[in-house]
Amino acid sequence: MSLQFCPHCRTPLTVAPIHGRDRETCPACGYTAFHKPAPVVLGIIEHAGRLVLIRRKLEPLAGYWAPPGGYVELGESLEEAVVREAREESGLEVVVDGFVGAYSQTGVRAVILAYRAHSIAGEPVAGDDAGEICLIAPGQLPVQRPPVDAPPLDRWFFDVIEDVTAPWKWGRQPGLRTMTAR
Repeated sequence: MSLQFCPHCRTPLTVAPIHGRDRETCPACGYTAFHKPAPVVLGIIEHAGRLVLIRRKLEPLAGYWAPPGGYVELGESLEEAVVREAREESGLEVVVDGFVGAYSQTGVRAVILAYRAHSIAGEPVAGDDAGEICLIAPGQLPVQRPPVDAPPLDRWFFDVIEDVTAPWKWGRQPGLRTMTAR
């Protein structure tokens, strides 16, 4: 149980079957807690024919290489969130090229929405949640060990990163403008 007291009347919540699931509910006012996943975006960004990755400073997966990304804020579209996160974490101005996929996992309070994008301005620099930044040529994706004894969120996020960057592993990125590795 995530909530202990009703946010409306402060009565202790109980668990009851509502709409086919056990949910926290208030016996006094009828409030029911519906836990919804938060939308998170990932930007699979091409800069000068290379994939932009940041080394994460924060959990989940602190210390791992990942595409820039983060939570969608109220008042912005998914695509606007990709542009903002790219600017904050990589210093790059980007244009979103297309949707890659949606990723969800039971028990994880996030839905990841991945987008392809390319840079139009700026110089790569680690910022915000990024400890480092690197540009990866097609076929040169860094090998990272799966987080075996990590929480479920870390293991799931690792699998998502592996999936969205897989085309770069073999040097055949969809939408890649320049296929020549330098």
